Amino acid sequence: MPSASFRVESTRGDLVESVHAVSLAVTDSTGALVASAGDPDLVTFWRSAAKPFQALPMVADGAADHFGLGADAIALACGSHSSEPAQVDLARRMLAAIGCGETDLACGPHTPLSAAVSELALRSGTVMTAAWSNCSGKHSGMLALARHHGWPTAGYERAGHPAQARILDEVVRWTGVPREAIVQGVDGCTTVCFGLPLRAMALAYARLGVSEEPAAIRVRSAMLAHPELVGGTRRLCTDLMRESGGRVLAKIGAEGVYSAAWAELGLGLTLKVADGDMRSAQVALLGVLARLAAEVGAQLPLAALAGHAEPVLRNTRQEATGVLRAAGDLRFHGTRGTRTVPQNN
Repeated sequence: MPSASFRVESTRGDLVESVHAVSLAVTDSTGALVASAGDPDLVTFWRSAAKPFQALPMVADGAADHFGLGADAIALACGSHSSEPAQVDLARRMLAAIGCGETDLACGPHTPLSAAVSELALRSGTVMTAAWSNCSGKHSGMLALARHHGWPTAGYERAGHPAQARILDEVVRWTGVPREAIVQGVDGCTTVCFGLPLRAMALAYARLGVSEEPAAIRVRSAMLAHPELVGGTRRLCTDLMRESGGRVLAKIGAEGVYSAAWAELGLGLTLKVADGDMRSAQVALLGVLARLAAEVGAQLPLAALAGHAEPVLRNTRQEATGVLRAAGDLRFHGTRGTRTVPQNN
């Protein structure tokens, strides 16, 4: 049976100008496939959508408690922040608490993910340091893990370091993918990133959403209590967790990856935009959630996220020229049979 076709369309006027194909998997916490499109077993890099699982050892092994890192620090360790002042300040406070400084961070500075923050920094002549990296919270958490165990801080980001070996253990445990089957690459922020099937990533999020393990509860609760630290102002991760009232936990990854857990349904999902278009990833995520809600009759306040769900495309004079929109079908699997549910977009 052919897979369902799900995509994000970019329009200009009445014409569809470009199409971004999407593969995705939605599973329950047992690993059963609930819905899919494209290739649910596509192997790709999880990128920053893996951050909650990279942060789990810091909590489970006692490093967070040892250094007095609270829920806000845990949320930042799970986040891809926008380099907003409170976020950069928190990263620096995390480093101070563990006895490290910005020179210990292996991540380099980059242009802030927030266009507004980037413009302000450019205007003010701010020199961006490693704490400005969207991954500075994650790196600070890895340093905390290393310091807590007495491991060297030098090279903490590299494959083979005990901190990365411990994180890999956690990825194996939550995804169910054998260690030898996980592809290890170097992420944009210099740490290890993990290549594995979309279905396994979805399973990890489904499990995270319903887990009763104390460390998992703390990570999940921190992200939902501090969504502003997971993303930032007008970022989908933040707005979705806030507007959904904590029903959905979401985390973006680079190159068109998005993962989410819908705990009340016991579901996890991960999607990959084939061409890596980051604009399309948020549109795809909300399109999938809308189709899941319609299928199961669940309520999710997506209207408040219309600006993310169908963003208007503008020219250099800020005139509307088209939109990005989710289109196509999901294939639902289950006791009622496998079927494709079309959507009219």
